[in-house]
Amino acid sequence: MATQQIGAQGFHPPAQVCNRGGSSMRPLLAVAVAVLAITGMASRANAALPVYPTPGVQNPTTYTFTAAGDGDLIAYFAGTTAAYSEILGVKINGVDSGITGLPNHATAIGASLDFGHVTAGDALEFYIDVLTTGNFWYSTKSDNLDGANHVFSAPYGGDATLPAGTYVALEDLPAATSNWNYFDETFVFSNVSTNGGGVLGIPEPATWTMMIAGFGLAGAALRRRRYGIVA
Repeated sequence: MATQQIGAQGFHPPAQVCNRGGSSMRPLLAVAVAVLAITGMASRANAALPVYPTPGVQNPTTYTFTAAGDGDLIAYFAGTTAAYSEILGVKINGVDSGITGLPNHATAIGASLDFGHVTAGDALEFYIDVLTTGNFWYSTKSDNLDGANHVFSAPYGGDATLPAGTYVALEDLPAATSNWNYFDETFVFSNVSTNGGGVLGIPEPATWTMMIAGFGLAGAALRRRRYGIVA
């Protein structure tokens, strides 16, 4: 007679107990993987753009932008709240690239503009040409006619529309009339390093809700597998 083993609710053939300890864990693992996949997609879909923390106050942080590596410098349009019409340009090692674009009132979020090849360590200076007023505002404070800081920057983790990169937001009003919200024209740049500080976008509340619900589902599945042994 084959020896029987005792489970949580009585006698069970050895094969059943062995199966319970092996392949029955696969559904739970599948649930856990699905939870992580869903929450990962939600994080990317709902990643918030960095927000300037003290609107109304000129940004005290200045930045030095450089090329992170050899390759193309690409800008991705991230949004605008400006009433003025403006376009983006860049200087590389003090020389204007001659390329401008991404007009704020005619560009879809996620649309890109390739400024061409750069070499690691190249000095980069971003600017907006405010077509409505004729003003140019630069990411280098000392190059601005009003002597003010017209840029806010932070690392960005990426989402379903925009890649991970360096977030750059530019203010289009002169210091005397600016609201310093740093959201007049915003971009995410690939292949850019900066010495300035910043934080990644914080996940939306919906993302946290989905994560909590997902791990609750995984926990419930674990409890069912623990106590729901087939006789």
